[in-house]
Amino acid sequence: MENKTKLYLLTGFLGSGKTTFLTNVLESLSGKKVAVIMNEFGKVGIDGTIIKREGMELVEINKGSIFCSCLQLTFVSALIDMADRNMEYVFVESSGLADPSNIGDFLEAVKVAKGDVYDYSGAICIVDGVNFLEQVEDIETVERQLKFCHLVIISKVDLIDGEKLNKVIEKVREINHKAEIVQSINGKIDYNFLEKNLVAEDWVGTEDTTNTPENKPKTLILTYDGELTKNKLTQFIDTIKDDSYRIKGFFQLEDGWNQVDVVGKRVDYKKTNKAQENSQLVIISKIGPQIIRPIFNAWEEIVGEEMKLR
Repeated sequence: MENKTKLYLLTGFLGSGKTTFLTNVLESLSGKKVAVIMNEFGKVGIDGTIIKREGMELVEINKGSIFCSCLQLTFVSALIDMADRNMEYVFVESSGLADPSNIGDFLEAVKVAKGDVYDYSGAICIVDGVNFLEQVEDIETVERQLKFCHLVIISKVDLIDGEKLNKVIEKVREINHKAEIVQSINGKIDYNFLEKNLVAEDWVGTEDTTNTPENKPKTLILTYDGELTKNKLTQFIDTIKDDSYRIKGFFQLEDGWNQVDVVGKRVDYKKTNKAQENSQLVIISKIGPQIIRPIFNAWEEIVGEEMKLR
């Protein structure tokens, strides 16, 4: 029997640092045959652009959660196709709003169609050290992701004090008392989890997911052809960020192309040499389509030039 492909699921709420973590893991596995299945809620994949590298297989599944019935077949097909490519590792980066509690059903479907090709090595959940305590009170998905994971990585620990970190750990333990907990700064950890058997006591099981076509959040894409100042873009984002779960994308600013990342109240810009056809922001709304009018009003008031929203 050939060696089976090690399959990891990566979960964590929007903006917790999944893509940063994955970028570092891929770095540590350079020279290995690695594939990524990346799932985003938007119609446009932003994160695939960030992690794409030579010799890596990347499949993007957009427009919803892979754990929802609306994308179930697409996800199973992607796993089956990947099994033919003889990879050593496959990482599935799920959307930040994904509830992965039915992962067992997908693995079973692949087994029926393709045989025992994957060694499911566990779910890794990234917990946002800065925003987790507020998120877990408001959003059921955050708790579901934690409950169904085998390794917890608390990110951004450099941005919180010891007291808050202890509260985060306490809350994580309340939801999942078995998974190992590690701490991380800028997505970096000791990658010895790749050698460990995270699913040794597979205590997690399978339940129905809470992701349904009905509760899919509204995702909008703002496209702009010009160049903006960082000041104006920040002003615009500040006006709409409270009604958004997440805002991210690439924008041409006065100092060139920037990767834009908004989580909670924090707006981050990072210079990038990945030039785009035009500037794009993906906005995931907390308030459904009601966010459309405020977006147009804020843009008109602050920028006053044409943009497209779809």
